[in-house]
Amino acid sequence: MSKYISTIGLLVLSNVFMTLAWYGHLKFFNKDGGHSSTPLWTIILLSWGLAFFEYCFQVPANRIGSSETGGPFTLVQLKIIQEVITLIVFMIFSVTFFKNTRFTYNHLIGFALLVGAVYFIFKA
Repeated sequence: MSKYISTIGLLVLSNVFMTLAWYGHLKFFNKDGGHSSTPLWTIILLSWGLAFFEYCFQVPANRIGSSETGGPFTLVQLKIIQEVITLIVFMIFSVTFFKNTRFTYNHLIGFALLVGAVYFIFKA
């Protein structure tokens, strides 16, 4: 597998775990789910457990992808790729699990501007 595909695939997996760690408790431990009395420290530990897997994918993605270690991307390119992947994963997660989430034209325009940022970062 090429370093491009490996890096992006690992970043996607990393962001899935990150999104679950950061926002999953809002869905799965909410007032309607019957778990609203779960202590905050338990939720924090569960989130840290998920974050462990985030790092298991994030660190190799950065090592494989970074031009500092023989990869195809500069540090800035890696960061902007990660940010765009984060937004895509978050959008899918929020629409799937939070039915009251609606994306407006403002959100789409902001996302288009980030795609523009990707273009300019990679043009350099």
